[in-house]
Amino acid sequence: MSADGSKRKGQGRKGASTDVAKQPVRGRTVKEIAAAANVSVATVSRALQRPEIVSEITRQHIHDVVRRLGYTPNALARNLRTARTRLIVALLPDIANPFFSEVIRGIEQVAHESGYSVLLGETQGSLVREQAYADMVAARQADGIITMSPRVPSIPIQGRLPVVNACEYVKDAQISSVFVDNVSAAGVAVDYLVMLGHRDIAFIAGPPASPICVDREQGYRQALQRAEIAINPALTAAGDFSIEAGERAIELLLSQGQSFTAVFCSNDEMAIGAMRALNARGLRVPDDVSIVGFDDIRFARYTTPALTTVAQPKNALGREAMGMLIELLNDSDVPPRKRILSADLIVRGTTAPPSRRR
Repeated sequence: MSADGSKRKGQGRKGASTDVAKQPVRGRTVKEIAAAANVSVATVSRALQRPEIVSEITRQHIHDVVRRLGYTPNALARNLRTARTRLIVALLPDIANPFFSEVIRGIEQVAHESGYSVLLGETQGSLVREQAYADMVAARQADGIITMSPRVPSIPIQGRLPVVNACEYVKDAQISSVFVDNVSAAGVAVDYLVMLGHRDIAFIAGPPASPICVDREQGYRQALQRAEIAINPALTAAGDFSIEAGERAIELLLSQGQSFTAVFCSNDEMAIGAMRALNARGLRVPDDVSIVGFDDIRFARYTTPALTTVAQPKNALGREAMGMLIELLNDSDVPPRKRILSADLIVRGTTAPPSRRR
């Protein structure tokens, strides 16, 4: 508005008046915010990106200046300068598997504490899907990857790959990993069944391409050898970690006329399926057949009876994996680590000494 209250006009051709276009407001810079707040540029950046490490008084002062001057952070420009997106990709093979929910929760907790966001990527074992997420790191759309499968996707960048493996094993010695000793943990579970008096112990295996499944079968076999029990290959059935696979495995063993008083399963979902199949055949757990699972998913304590299982420290696996990745992102020269966490046998209601009737 002009001094007399009317809109300012410009003269066009032939004396016609036109409105003068408004000029865009220039965006404020971090330097201007720092100068107005009488602090360093680094302090302003920390207050905006990592507020938890700035004192409350300083943070509030900077935010007051930001509001007064109308500063809007340019996320794209910031990312280009720092080469950080503060985004992590967590790759898991099956989002429906309840085991991964607690691992992801641990990842999210440390990510949030450290100013990172997490993008979940379900791969369903697809190399194409894995590579699509890996390409995000190469394109600087994400900072790094936590993979929960035994493969490391190809990332065409120089130097150490910003990748950490959780729960599984990878062959690459340069990849940090966190997992449990599956051979030992499986052995403890089968040792317990032997201690109860079982000698005919069936085994429901997981996917043979998974190193942890190979290790769990090895633990099963070693426990039988320690007890001087002959290994019967006919008592091993293949599975794929699903409830349905546990049901199919029991149906196969029973249809073949195999005799067993206990079953050790490579995960809890297959153990739940095994219980369903046994109940459908009129066999009681644990009176007729004892069942032991692996993982201790949340549902394990709510089965009837509650499931005896090997408890993995799922939340700790996720927290440790995220901590390793942040450490690597902050210092690419940090040596790779293989961290082994402990797993514990949780005895509940699905195990008992073998029935004399059988």
